[in-house]
Amino acid sequence: MEDFEIYEVENKNKSDEKSTIKSDFFDWLEILVSAIILLVVLFTFFFKIVIVDGPSMENTLHNGERIIISNIGGEAKYGDIVVVSRNQNNVVGNSDASAPIIKRVIATAGQTVDIDFEKGIVYVDGVALEEPYVKTPTNLYFDITFPVNVPDNCVFVLGDNRNDSTDSRSSRIGDAGMIDKRYILGKAVLRVLPFDKFGSVE
Repeated sequence: MEDFEIYEVENKNKSDEKSTIKSDFFDWLEILVSAIILLVVLFTFFFKIVIVDGPSMENTLHNGERIIISNIGGEAKYGDIVVVSRNQNNVVGNSDASAPIIKRVIATAGQTVDIDFEKGIVYVDGVALEEPYVKTPTNLYFDITFPVNVPDNCVFVLGDNRNDSTDSRSSRIGDAGMIDKRYILGKAVLRVLPFDKFGSVE
């Protein structure tokens, strides 16, 4: 009788152990499915992965790098790196006609931008900008006459690689060189590839 009771206890313990493993498996499966659904929702409505196209944002961003952009977090402001849809009239890029363009916001609505192309200095509202992010001084001139006032609902953008970037110095980028805020897909928040450069984008 005692052996039978021991046998029953052992079987019960094994049964309980199997039930626990089964329960843990379904718990983890539920967590995994929930995480996947959350990621799908986030990357559908709030975040996108974009591939950098061309050299215009060197040395901050390089061709082929992958960044995450977000359309939450408020209005674009000075210093933000933004991704702009090609749907804006006349907007141009480097190689892929369907890819968005990536530039840095230099001025917003109501501000005045001037550029001394000989010295390579950018002024906003009469103040020379300190720009540690630029690869080269701003010496390249296109067809926009300066100074310019940034109209309502627009931003003025430049690439960090100033002498190899088509940006708000050119009417090819948009009406009078300005970017309509409606066509800003989001701000760059994180570089995900290459892995050795993983981190925030500034």
